[in-house]
Parts: sequence; structure tokens; C-alpha cells
Amino acid sequence: MIVRIMGEGQVRLADGHFAELDRLDDELLAEMETGDDTGFRRTLLALLGRVRELGEPLPDDSLEPSELILPAPDASLEDVRSLLTEDGLIPPA
Repeated sequence: MIVRIMGEGQVRLADGHFAELDRLDDELLAEMETGDDTGFRRTLLALLGRVRELGEPLPDDSLEPSELILPAPDASLEDVRSLLTEDGLIPPA
């Protein structure tokens, strides 16, 4: 699956990693619901960090259709809310 991190670029990520990412997504949603901005920021950075770590970066001049778009690391709680679906940021595996 091709994942785009807004403002950074794209990575190719194996489907087998989505269970771990979904757990972080659930944690992020819970923090958003309670308005825990510190927890939200920590979990967003952890989620993006795992995507970068587990994914294979695509060349900067490559423009593949992204199947998943994640917010930039400096995105606000409101920015992320605008990207949410009923499943959160990460679709269920």
C-alpha cells in the first residue's frame, strides 16, 4: 500500500504492518475524544515514526496514487479531525 505523509512524501508499506498502526490509530482517536493534546501529539508522532520506519520511501519524483494519507507531524488536533473517517486514519485490516 502507498502511504503519503502530508508535506513529506510517500512510502510503500506492507499490509502486514497495519495491525500495529491501527492500535496507534485507536490510541490517537481516544486522545482526540478526550482532548488530550499532549497524548495526541505523542501518539501522532509515534504513528508517523512507525510508518517511516516500516515503509520503503518512494523516490521524490515518483507520484503514485496514495491509498492512505496521513497528516503532517505538525498537524493540529483540528487538522487531523478533518481527515478522519468513521474508522479513524487507518482503515481496518
